[in-house]
Amino acid sequence: MKEQFRLKETIVTIQADDPLYIEAARQSIIKNRRELENFISSDPFFRTTLDPYDLSADFPEVVRRMAEAGNTMGLGPMSAVAGTISALAVEAMVDSGACFAIVDNGGDIAIINDRPVMVGVYAGNSPLKDVGFVIPAGNSITGVCTSSGSVGPSISFGMADAAIVFSDNVSLADAAATALGNATGIGKEAVEQSFDVLKNIHDIKGAIVIQGEYMGLWGEFPELCRASVSYECITKG
Repeated sequence: MKEQFRLKETIVTIQADDPLYIEAARQSIIKNRRELENFISSDPFFRTTLDPYDLSADFPEVVRRMAEAGNTMGLGPMSAVAGTISALAVEAMVDSGACFAIVDNGGDIAIINDRPVMVGVYAGNSPLKDVGFVIPAGNSITGVCTSSGSVGPSISFGMADAAIVFSDNVSLADAAATALGNATGIGKEAVEQSFDVLKNIHDIKGAIVIQGEYMGLWGEFPELCRASVSYECITKG
C-alpha cells in the first residue's frame, strides 16, 4: 500500500502492508510536528540558525535528534528535520507491528524492509539518468537521505544535483546529505573533494554525489542498477 500524506510543509509518501501501519505513521507525524512547532514558538532561533544549537536534556525527542545530527555536521538543526520526522514515523509503524515500512519525506527516506527495495535517483538536469540502487532486506531501520542544489525547495549552498547519504541514524543521514550537498562544487575534482566533510563522522555508511556528468562514490552503499525513474513518483508539493 502507498499513500501520500501532507501536513503543512511536510509532504510524505508512506508505504506499508497494512493501513494500520500507515495510520501509525500519520499520527506520529502529527504528534512530532506539533511538538516541533511548539518548541519553535518558544525559540524561533531554532528554525533560522544555520549553526549548531545548544542541547538541553529536556528537549522533545524530535528536537533533540535534530539538534544532535546538525551539531555533528556543524549545521543548524533544521538540516535534519525531514529525516527525523521520517525516522520517528517508521519507528511508530514498527511499534505497531510493521516489518515493511517506508516513509519518504521529500527524498529523506526512513525504511525497514523484509524484502529488497529498489530506490531510483532523480538528479534534475544531470545527464546521469535512470540510475537507482537496491536496498537489501533487513530487520532494522536505516536512512537514505538526499540533498540537492538543483532540485527541490531546501536550502543548499552547493552545486550537487543529488547528494545521497546512507546511515542507520536517519537524522544524521539527513544532516550529512545537507553538508555533502553544500560541499559539492562543479566538476570531477569538486565531487571527489566533497566527501571530505564525511570523513571521521561515525555512523555514516557511504554516500553518492551526482553533479552534472560526474558521479562520485564513497564508503559502502547498496548495489547500483538501472532504474526507470519517473518525476511523477517523487514526493513533492
